[in-house]
Amino acid sequence: MEAKFAHIIVFFLLALSFETLMARKESDGPEVIKLLKEFESESWCKGKQFWPELIGVPTKLAKEIIEKENSSINEFPIVLNGSPVPADFRCTRVRLIDNILGVVVQIPRVA
Repeated sequence: MEAKFAHIIVFFLLALSFETLMARKESDGPEVIKLLKEFESESWCKGKQFWPELIGVPTKLAKEIIEKENSSINEFPIVLNGSPVPADFRCTRVRLIDNILGVVVQIPRVA
């Protein structure tokens, strides 16, 4: 009985140490959004190129949103966070970096 109680306490302490994953809103960091929008306007690729609001969103939903917002993007490789990726750049590709739960953990960007 005491061992089960100890396991429950340890579980809750571990659970409290993790941050919850939430989608970011424009109100969470307007200065970051502004910088990203300025960078977009100076780029040679067409359309929207950064989606900071998609952090914490399921990967499949993020893909659908990006397709709607920039029709020139047609490649969506899904990459597990921490995996190596090639260094080449394409205006038609957005890598979706997710975790084992299938949630976007890095800002999706044209890469």
